[in-house]
Amino acid sequence: MMTVAVLGGGAAGFFGAITCAESNPHLRVVLLEKTGKLLSKVRISGGGRCNVTHAADTAAQLVQHYPRGAKQLKEPFKQFGAVDTVRWFERRGVRLKTEPDGRMFPTTDSSETIAQCLLQAARVAGVEVLTQTTVEHIEPLAEGGFQLTLTGAHAQILPAARVLIATGGAPKSEQYEWLRRLGHSVQEPVPSLFTFNVPESPLRELPGVSVPRARVRVAGEKLEYEGPILVTHWGVSGPAVLKLSAWGARRLHELQYQSTALVSWIPDYTEDTLRQQFAAFREQHGKKVVTTNPLFGLPQRLWRTLSEHAGIGPETRWNELPSKLQNRLIENLLRTALPVRGKTTYKDEFVTCGGVALSEVNMQTMESRRVPGLYFAGEVLDIDGITGGFNFQAAWTTGYLAGQAMAKAA
Repeated sequence: MMTVAVLGGGAAGFFGAITCAESNPHLRVVLLEKTGKLLSKVRISGGGRCNVTHAADTAAQLVQHYPRGAKQLKEPFKQFGAVDTVRWFERRGVRLKTEPDGRMFPTTDSSETIAQCLLQAARVAGVEVLTQTTVEHIEPLAEGGFQLTLTGAHAQILPAARVLIATGGAPKSEQYEWLRRLGHSVQEPVPSLFTFNVPESPLRELPGVSVPRARVRVAGEKLEYEGPILVTHWGVSGPAVLKLSAWGARRLHELQYQSTALVSWIPDYTEDTLRQQFAAFREQHGKKVVTTNPLFGLPQRLWRTLSEHAGIGPETRWNELPSKLQNRLIENLLRTALPVRGKTTYKDEFVTCGGVALSEVNMQTMESRRVPGLYFAGEVLDIDGITGGFNFQAAWTTGYLAGQAMAKAA
């Protein structure tokens, strides 16, 4: 039997292996994982619920959420998009539900449901899964195909007609050296999807406070994002910060994660409209104490902190508020300055910007343009999405296309 080797026991690797084995039962499909754990990222994602994909009917909707790879993913998403992902899992007994923000999870709210579905589909399709097995060397053969040198639990020389690399992203450039030796260029890896560390934060006494819609901007840069924000023990997090970090991954890396983040807690307001709102409120509720009567639906603790940082005393009423202190409050509401001094990985969800250059991959089949018979899928490619199920969708899509292509080529 002709052998197809799949490197990496994550989402993209499993999807590629399953698709290949289902599409061509005459192939021997071997999935190789260097650790003892399979689908580890699937299991921890979405707080243990697994954000499988995002509700999007068209490829055009999907590609808007990829800082790297958007243009190149448009055609692949037409072949296998979010709707196809939902159908794929439903055909195997797993139903997905859509949350108000568009994220899709299994109805069980358990990532184990997704992991077990993939493991079962691999078993049924006849995929051989070898764990604790490292691929030490891949040698392309002159007559076609490859020779893989395996070490670990299943040490052997494994001949393979096709090889799919789905080893995920890596934080250090040198971890891609083996791919460079195969003839590929690599876009330098830098972190994406991270939170901001603000050790001198004026909000440090407010961990757990969240605002459903705020705007975060990096001072002096064309980088901003709007969405929910969460105050943490170490700084700020939430979708607005995470998505900003993805779009600005390379620039923030150049800045060595030292910048000033400006937060507008009420992004629908300008200085002028805010002054008008204050004037109207003062006219109707002039005797109310400023610090204890939050406006705009902002959390009480946040409002009080912003007011106190403006120099407003605990007994000051609206009809006593000096214009100087009102101006400071306006500044705090529209541009709270947070001195960012570093970053923190979001939970355990490690995402990199960077990887194998997409110009060297046929995005219809995921086959290398440099090495015939070599395929790529998932985060090993220079593709990354913002938070919300987009990185998994890229994994399912690229894995599916690679699996189909390898099955046909064999």
